[in-house]
Amino acid sequence: MIFKVKDLNLKAIFLALLCIAASACAPLISNVTEDLTANLTIAVLNQEDPEIVYQGAPAYLLLLDSLVEGSPNNPSVLSSAASLYASYGGIFADDETRAKILSKRALQYSKHALCISYEVSCYWDDYPFEVYLSAVDSIKPKYSDLILTYSIASLVYIRAHSDDWNAIARLPHVQALLEHYLLIEPNGLNLDSVYMYLGILSTLRPPALGGDFIEGRKYFELAVKFSSEKNLSAKVEYALGYAKPLYDRELHDKLLNEVLLANPVERNYTLLNVLAQKQAKVLLENADDYF
Repeated sequence: MIFKVKDLNLKAIFLALLCIAASACAPLISNVTEDLTANLTIAVLNQEDPEIVYQGAPAYLLLLDSLVEGSPNNPSVLSSAASLYASYGGIFADDETRAKILSKRALQYSKHALCISYEVSCYWDDYPFEVYLSAVDSIKPKYSDLILTYSIASLVYIRAHSDDWNAIARLPHVQALLEHYLLIEPNGLNLDSVYMYLGILSTLRPPALGGDFIEGRKYFELAVKFSSEKNLSAKVEYALGYAKPLYDRELHDKLLNEVLLANPVERNYTLLNVLAQKQAKVLLENADDYF
């Protein structure tokens, strides 16, 4: 298996980022901003037409930038801005240059939000990996939403900067952070998405670079379970990340056909499910060329 960070599917990242913006980051913002962020985010998640999101999201990006200008050290405002920048840059950016710019801002916002709240994180980039792991192990549950936003923004950044080996080298750091999130938030929000990302990370790399397909399959199955099969992206990623590289045509087609037969309209999953069904259709149409 060839290691390609660009294989990382950013559509899979969209859901948790928006859920974080809607629910986790709101308490520290003013009531007006909280209501705006939460309600608009929920409207996006439940939108059945991706084109509407594509056309409308840039205005919201500018709005969040203005909120950051007014509250440059507010972790919640910064995290909300990071979430939408990463989501839009990962899914709707027209070209690689634009994706790099948007993902860089997402990472900057999320990193600043975490640094303000948890000072040790300000120096993570300079730590040797073992020291970094020790620092991650000390993170308390009260920072869980911030580290999740930072982790996902990091994945978006790494994917957009896949020509930079320094960025690629951060993949194990992100995986460690997501695994720690599960330890401190075993019953938290977005567990299906976190398990899905861990499945992607486990199967994105060959075993020689830390990949583990057995572990990846376990994570994908947990993602499906924890969403009660409502998150259709989990099945698409399972097919794409596990079944396809291992040439398991039966599992590959089974998962994708289940996606196509499902009703995509599920509260807070609708937009992602519509995108997942489009991807499932393409994967099935091209399956004969691969298997």
